[in-house]
Parts: sequence; structure tokens; C-alpha cells
Amino acid sequence: MKDNMNKKISRRVLREKVLQILYAYEMNGEGLSNLTEGVLTDIESEDDKEFCRDLVTKVVANKKQTDKYITEKINNWEVDRLAIIDRLLLRMGISEILYLPDIPPKVSINEVIEISKNYSTPNSGKFLNGILDNILQDLKNEGRVNKIGRGLMEETLKKPKNK
Repeated sequence: MKDNMNKKISRRVLREKVLQILYAYEMNGEGLSNLTEGVLTDIESEDDKEFCRDLVTKVVANKKQTDKYITEKINNWEVDRLAIIDRLLLRMGISEILYLPDIPPKVSINEVIEISKNYSTPNSGKFLNGILDNILQDLKNEGRVNKIGRGLMEETLKKPKNK
């Protein structure tokens, strides 16, 4: 039975934990380390904990930059007016695309959409997909998507041809 306890937890569950941490941090604005460690107490794998810590850190540290990308895509709307879960999921998706080089962008976007099905409104998935796809396209055009490893530099990362 102990062998099953040490097995890695799915990245989706880990991303949900990250969302919980970010939500609590957004609500109370302090104690990020304590919040993070508290939410991660039931995670045994150090690699899994490190993935969560890394993503939380990237989202919080790059909030201004990710919000700038979001603002550019939500015409006549302010980031603070977005539903908090959608805002946090967008920040997570953009942070993964920009700052976690071993995760394919499409995986990051799909994970955000799937998580939104459980934590946000019925229309959030389409909204998040549209915003993240649009931001991904801009980032590719700017040459800001730097992915490494096998299978990460697929067709979708190539710059589009001008029509």
C-alpha cells in the first residue's frame, strides 16, 4: 500500500492545488509560503511539490506582465473585473506558456480549460481558450515561446506564414 502513496499525482490535480493557493493568496494577500505549504501537505512527491511551488512563484512574480497580456485581449474590460477564477486560470496558463519550458503550450491551455469546467462558469472554457490562443499567437509572433525537449517544438510553435 505504501508504494501507491508515493506515486506522483496528476498534473491536473497539482494545477488545481495551485489554483487553490492563488485564490487564497488573492483573497488575503499575505502568507504565500504558509498557504503553499498548507495546501501541499497531502502531496508526498517532492517533484510534485516543486512543480506547484514553481508555478505559484511564476504566477505571483509575473502578475503585472501576465495581466498586461490579458488586458490587451479583453477589449473595453479591466482584468480586475474578470471572475477571479478565470483571472487566476489565465495567469496560470500564460505563466506556464512563458516560464515553464518543458510543458507544451497546448497542454497548458487544455489544462486551464478542463479545470475551469469544475471551478468556473459554463462559458469560461470558451472564453479562456479564446484569450489564451490569442495570447499564444502573439507570443509566438514575438518569439517569446521558448520550449525545450522532445515533442515540444511541434508545428503549432512555428510562426504562421503571412497570408
